[in-house]
Amino acid sequence: MLRRAIVPAVAVIVIAGLGAYTMFGPNGARAYGDVKRKLAVSERRLVVLNAKRAEWQNKVALLDPRKADPDMVDELTRKKLNVVHPDEMIVPLN
Repeated sequence: MLRRAIVPAVAVIVIAGLGAYTMFGPNGARAYGDVKRKLAVSERRLVVLNAKRAEWQNKVALLDPRKADPDMVDELTRKKLNVVHPDEMIVPLN
């Protein structure tokens, strides 16, 4: 009788272990709140990065050689080369 009970007992233990892993494992049901919180943080970071990306795309578009914005080119050139006339005053906008 004991031999017949070993296989079902092992099966119950394995199923109980898998059930516990499903509930308490790193990707289990109890970890759902943590995953949801991390997703919210990542989405906020994505919004910030998309805004930065749009800003950089605008700057790149202003520096396109076929239709460059003269003010932007002048500003960047003076900033990089440190070239200013004696009668000019530079007012940083940042």
